[in-house]
Amino acid sequence: MQNEFAGASKVNTSFLKPLERRLEPLVLPRIPACIESYHLTMLTVVWCLGILGFSYLAAKDIRWLWAVSVMIIFQYITDHFDGKIGKYRATGLERWGYYMAHLLDYFFLASVIIGYAFILPERSRYQLLFMLVLFGAYDMSTFLAFAALEELKISYLKFGPTEFRLALVIINGLLVQFGTRHMISGLKYVNIGALIGLCVLVYQTQKKIWQIDMARKRGQSQAAAAGWEARESPGKITVQASQTLYELGSR
Repeated sequence: MQNEFAGASKVNTSFLKPLERRLEPLVLPRIPACIESYHLTMLTVVWCLGILGFSYLAAKDIRWLWAVSVMIIFQYITDHFDGKIGKYRATGLERWGYYMAHLLDYFFLASVIIGYAFILPERSRYQLLFMLVLFGAYDMSTFLAFAALEELKISYLKFGPTEFRLALVIINGLLVQFGTRHMISGLKYVNIGALIGLCVLVYQTQKKIWQIDMARKRGQSQAAAAGWEARESPGKITVQASQTLYELGSR
């Protein structure tokens, strides 16, 4: 029997996660049977196209950002419940869902940043490009850490995907109310903060992986030493208990 796919479970310690956990048992049984997990996953394509289209219209009338915010909310709903409904109904698409959902999450991020490029002046586009690189690096770090630790952590410093989308909705509301001038000047500070957060994340992650590797190395050295002692003492049998990755290194 195959082991459970580690990517099917996520580690999320964000501020709003407890509220989401309370809502899930109420919502999941009420999702119509004709709506499957893969339908919800692929709807992100529709929401991304909507974000791009409405952002293009917002370049002429900033009030179209309200429609962009609606697309962001819809994307949150479908992205949040696609994996949940798959588990609830035992759809069996854990690996497909892991791949497609996270790939489309990146498309969602790119559509939001490209949408802001429609609205903001041309001089802001370098900052937006840098922002896309930074947030892409967060994604890359997450998936590389998952390969090394078999733990898919999607929140950092109590900030996760839900808080990110909520921040986008708030930003859009502020842009409609006060215009783009403050966002233009604030982009560099957002990028500086994101860069600092990325450096902290990379440092903590590599330190954790380093400790696991060193603990594994010590375990192998002890096992080799015990084996050598057993060979040196023919009349004595030494049994070395095997150690798992979790015993060798703290997760």
